Parts: sequence; C-alpha cells; structure tokens
Amino acid sequence: MSFKLILLAIFPIISWVIWIYLKDKYEKEPLKSLLKFYILGVMSSFLAIFFENILYDDYFYGYFYKFYVSFIVAGTVEELVKFIFLITFLFMEKNFDEELDGIIYSVFLCLGFATVENIIYLVDETTFFYELGIVRGFISVSAHIMFAINMGYYISKYKFLKRKYYLFLAIFVSILLHGCFDFILMIEGKWSIIFFIGYVMFLWKLNLDKLDEYIKISKKKFNRKEDKFD
Repeated sequence: MSFKLILLAIFPIISWVIWIYLKDKYEKEPLKSLLKFYILGVMSSFLAIFFENILYDDYFYGYFYKFYVSFIVAGTVEELVKFIFLITFLFMEKNFDEELDGIIYSVFLCLGFATVENIIYLVDETTFFYELGIVRGFISVSAHIMFAINMGYYISKYKFLKRKYYLFLAIFVSILLHGCFDFILMIEGKWSIIFFIGYVMFLWKLNLDKLDEYIKISKKKFNRKEDKFD
C-alpha cells in the first residue's frame, strides 16, 4: 500500500477527529480515553467484516437484494457491533459524566471503525481511488458520524434519564438511518441522486441538532461550576 493511499484514507478521519474534539469545548475528555474508544472502533470493524462476509450472498434479487444488503448486512451488522462495543465499555468509563460525552465517545469509536473501512475500500479500488477517497471522506465517513451522534445521543438519554427504551432507540434509529443511506445509494435512477442529497441534508440537520442540544447542556453545567468559584 502506497503512502499516498494511506494518507487518502486517513486524512478525512483526522479532520473529523479534530472537528468532534473541538465540539467538546467545556469539559474535554482525556485523550487516553478517546484513543481507547478509537481503538475499540478499529476492533469492532473486523468483527463486523467477519459477520458481513457470512451474510453476503445472492439470497435475493433486485430491490429485495438491495434492501437486504442495506438494512441487514450493512445497517444491522455494523450498527449492532458498534452498539455492543460502545455500551460494553462506555458505562465503565468514569469520565462519562455528562450528556455530551456519550456522543463524543460514540463518534471516536465510529471513526476507528471508519478508518479500517476506508482503507479496505481504497485498497480494493484500482482506478478511481482518489475520487473514491474524496467521496468517502466527505459523504460516507460523515454519514457514519451522524449515525454515531444518534447512537451516543440516546445512550446518554438512557444513562441520565434511566429509561430503557432509549437503548432501543439508540440501536433501532441508527440501523434505520444507516439502512436508508445505503439503500438510496444502491438505487439506480436519475431521481435517486436528488433524493440522496436531500437525505444527507436531513441526516446532518437531525443529528447536528442533537449535538447542539448537548453542547448547550454542557455549557450550562460548565457555567454553573464557574459561578461556584467566583
């Protein structure tokens, strides 16, 4: 693998790491903890690949096949594996002490997952790997981040509100969002690109609002702490 190929696969990940790290403005998580969840994401990707290889087969044809690949092979397997890794280690993380942390750790795990996925896709591409790298960096990786924001959002809801149905929403909504993303991509038609752009905008709006909600909560908690010391 050439250095340029590695750089093309990793540069978008680094950019998104910086982006989400800067979002945690008021009570930053320790770098050691963030690295741990990134590595967990890398590990989870290999488990997802294992199960996806088992499930990939020509059981269906046409739209049924596209639905199966989008919602079962990709959506369910990838989001479920990330969910299991996340909840297993997140609730043992002592620094998980405010709502925003659920999103931060979820996104770091997602970025570890996306790193391996990016490298695999670019290694398999022999002709248009530069174009693929750019598209994946700005569209596919960002979509994974939106799924991760959703998952972290509801896991934090569960932790701080103690209502079990938020755990269901964390995995179900993530699978639904992921499946729809892949399904639209697999549809061939002139109208599908327009629908896809609209869906990506919807993803960003839906999940950035969730992120902003927790950033505001984090700011309020930080300001209250500052007032105590004044």
